[in-house]
Amino acid sequence: MLNIAEQLETVMPTALTGTVASTVGMTVSVAGFPAPVGATAEIRRETGEPLRAEVIGFRDGLTVLYPRSNLTGVRHGHRVRLVQTAQWLRVGDALLGRVIDASGKVVDGRPQPGLRDRTSFVRQPPHPCTRPRIDRPLATGVRTIDGLLTCGKGQRMGIFAGSGVGKSVLLGMMARYTSAEVIVIALIGERGREVNEFLERDLGKDGLSKSVVVVATSDEPALVRVQAASTATAIAEYFRDQGKDVLLMMDSLTRFAFAQREIGLAAGEPPTSRGYPPSVFALLPKLVERAGRSPSGSITAFYSVLVEADDPNEPISDAVRGLLDGHTWLSRSLASRGHYPAIDVLESLSRLMPDVTDEAHRQAAFVVRELLAAYRDHEDLISIGAYRKGTNRSVDVAVDLLDDMNRYLRQPVEQPSTFDETREGLKQLFQKYSERVAAQVSQPELGSQATPQPLTPNP
Repeated sequence: MLNIAEQLETVMPTALTGTVASTVGMTVSVAGFPAPVGATAEIRRETGEPLRAEVIGFRDGLTVLYPRSNLTGVRHGHRVRLVQTAQWLRVGDALLGRVIDASGKVVDGRPQPGLRDRTSFVRQPPHPCTRPRIDRPLATGVRTIDGLLTCGKGQRMGIFAGSGVGKSVLLGMMARYTSAEVIVIALIGERGREVNEFLERDLGKDGLSKSVVVVATSDEPALVRVQAASTATAIAEYFRDQGKDVLLMMDSLTRFAFAQREIGLAAGEPPTSRGYPPSVFALLPKLVERAGRSPSGSITAFYSVLVEADDPNEPISDAVRGLLDGHTWLSRSLASRGHYPAIDVLESLSRLMPDVTDEAHRQAAFVVRELLAAYRDHEDLISIGAYRKGTNRSVDVAVDLLDDMNRYLRQPVEQPSTFDETREGLKQLFQKYSERVAAQVSQPELGSQATPQPLTPNP
């Protein structure tokens, strides 16, 4: 947060006016209006309230504005007035349990809370040299994540998924069952009907009570959808500065990129990668770097990424994967089998898991991954009955323990799992694995066709 003196230094006199020269698509070009990029302006119309817009660039001596609502009623010659050059967000503990829009106004039908503190929408991330190491786990309440993709406090993870594979349900489970003190949820570009569904079905009263939900639906202008991501991150930063462990969940980072693509193209940027202008790939790291651990607290962030045509190498997915500290892949194949949460463990990774788990936890998780990989490699042979037991000891153990592993990886929505319960479940799987291996070692090998694979567990 900035004090009053610092805020005043960033404010320009607002006695700056111009006139509408032209409109192109969703942009308004204004003559005689030298306002800086990011400033907020107001277009006076004959009918209706003044239209708020933001300066996004300059072209041919004119200032280009992008409106926060539709351009109905705007004509050539309308007066434009500078409102402010720095945008501020009111924040406070009273935001918990509330639903707000991208500008910070409450939209849940209840009275506006009294908020004394203010913060900027866009802040610099913590300095790299002041960031403490991430060395403590954050429990999400989802067994597969806590057991096999363990996240640390301050880690940034991506949830990569196509449409309809249980992404919102997974986010709702984490919001209800996490050990984080504060949850900030950004619903960017969602369909209008899905907002209440998420609040009532996925999040529930318990999850909402310690959450702040920022909503920008798909029908709102691109500028609002982009601002919603900054609003949610700024609120998370406010609670982190109070010394709290915050869980930030953004659904979705792809729609944030779509919105910035609209703005960038409207401002005249050239499309570079599948129609995305350079500003998209410049803004993504600026946004995600604001999450993380600081000397006072932490922001653990989960960003959902909508994968176009289930292609993990499309531009946004590829760019985001390199910015984050791990990725969770939701599989359509698993979802079609009724396997929820539909997390494909073998395609997922937590880069900081070795730093936040002990040796026993890592060893058990490695064994489960090894068995899942062995089964997948031979799944076709097993399903048609062509696999001969004893040919590969890894596969034999994987077949024996498949049901136990699936019971561990599946989790009903209404059933939370504590971090201790998750570790105990992994311990039991490792014990069964050790028993199967010991039994195999004591058995005679098959004939010359056998290619045994000894699996002696590490001490």
